[in-house]
Amino acid sequence: MRQGVFDLPVEPQFGPGDFLVSDSNRAAFDLIERWPDWPARAVVIEGPAGSGKTHLVHLWCRRSGGVIIPGDAQALAAPAALPAIVAVDDGERADERALLHLYNLTLERGGNLLLTLPAPPAALAIGLADLASRLRSLPVASIASPDDRLLASLLVKHFADRQLRVAPEVFAYLTPRIERSFAAVAALAARLDQLALERRQKITVKLAREALAEFG
Repeated sequence: MRQGVFDLPVEPQFGPGDFLVSDSNRAAFDLIERWPDWPARAVVIEGPAGSGKTHLVHLWCRRSGGVIIPGDAQALAAPAALPAIVAVDDGERADERALLHLYNLTLERGGNLLLTLPAPPAALAIGLADLASRLRSLPVASIASPDDRLLASLLVKHFADRQLRVAPEVFAYLTPRIERSFAAVAALAARLDQLALERRQKITVKLAREALAEFG
């Protein structure tokens, strides 16, 4: 018998101890840890969706006292009203002229700008030439696809964020079989959570096998 499932929000944990460091993200993590000893006033962290960029933004703002502005936030329409230390998360969604204005203001004020993007600036289609040239001159810390160590840790974290208790044999089964991407780990954890709720059962190797089959 299946039961209805409420689509409850999952609250990710953004504390210092919740960020999982491995070779694939160490450069980005080290950049946050180095502040204020940065190579430039503005820097970029780039990586795929779900790779921890937002977590790093929270860690940096906790460290620097800066504020986080989503790339599509209305606040970017008035950059002069923002403080001198700002992180723009999902910067590819920002209005280009507003982002250029914010960049220039940051340098004028002697502040800092942290920008997260899904790819290096040189790989993005940036229509405003002045913005493109500035972003492509910035230091970039990249987050690569997760290695095995990080993949296993991510599975643990995603299940913990969902308050799910999963036996070690389930992790042992999933780790060598799941697609090596941050998005795949998040999607699989969500699907297993849903299946377990629908069927009122624990997450087992059998259930994990079924969920993996759905993802091909």
